[in-house]
Amino acid sequence: MSLEFDLPGIKKIGSGKVREIFDADEHVVIVSTDRISAFDCILPQPIPGKGVVLNQLSAYWFRKFSDIPNHFVSTEPEEFPERFRPYAAQLAGRSMLVRKAPPLPVECVVRGYLAGSAWKEYQATGQVGGHPLPSGLKLASRLPELLFTPSTKAHTGHDEPISWNQFRELVGSRLAEAIRETSLSLFIQGSDFAYDRGIIVADTKFEFGVINDQLVLIDECLTPDSSRFWPVAGYQDGISPPSFDKQFVRDYLESVDWNKQPPAPPLPAEVVEKTAQKYQDALVRLTGYRLASR
Repeated sequence: MSLEFDLPGIKKIGSGKVREIFDADEHVVIVSTDRISAFDCILPQPIPGKGVVLNQLSAYWFRKFSDIPNHFVSTEPEEFPERFRPYAAQLAGRSMLVRKAPPLPVECVVRGYLAGSAWKEYQATGQVGGHPLPSGLKLASRLPELLFTPSTKAHTGHDEPISWNQFRELVGSRLAEAIRETSLSLFIQGSDFAYDRGIIVADTKFEFGVINDQLVLIDECLTPDSSRFWPVAGYQDGISPPSFDKQFVRDYLESVDWNKQPPAPPLPAEVVEKTAQKYQDALVRLTGYRLASR
């Protein structure tokens, strides 16, 4: 799959680092491409099968968490509006029909382990997102309790962490409490399920929208793009665990002479291939679904 994805004659109403969004009357069709981004830059090569992994995993979780309102309708192109049918082959596996839900302007991050920006913040301040933590924690340590650390949702540049009070001001106190409670519940259910299948969910982000005054889970859910997935086998704190997500790509980019400004450097073929395998391994472990051989 190329980096670009269009459906001639169908209105595109949004385009993100990975997803393309097409108008489908009272619904939208979200297409997960094989693009991969790191440090807010889209990389020059696609990761084969990545979009299918993201789409299938999100659909799996949306179905599994059906007791929590979400925007999911179908992944079957024949159930999309008629004008999408000619593109069924291109849409198969990597597209989702969802209800339109105006998104809230926040990212809802839940952390169970100390990694990434949280590890850097802890080293500098002893806190994460305004939450004081005990001294002596290590990289990849399990946190004493789950942390809800929201951020802004930037259309360009970096998302910025915000305090609980700032979060409440953005979305309102009642909705803020509901979002935090739902995010923590989703994380607990998802991480317990994943752990039994050999994957630690170190952290993840959720996004929410509102339909008819009802809070709904939207976008993606517990994928290797929105989460840090580590293997249970061999886990120990104090070291950076191997992952089933794009940390492998980030690690490569950190090792080369790049200022993290566009354009991003090309990835070696072996990094592309290994990244594709990591994403597919996560899908198989969590769902049992295996992509057709390429």
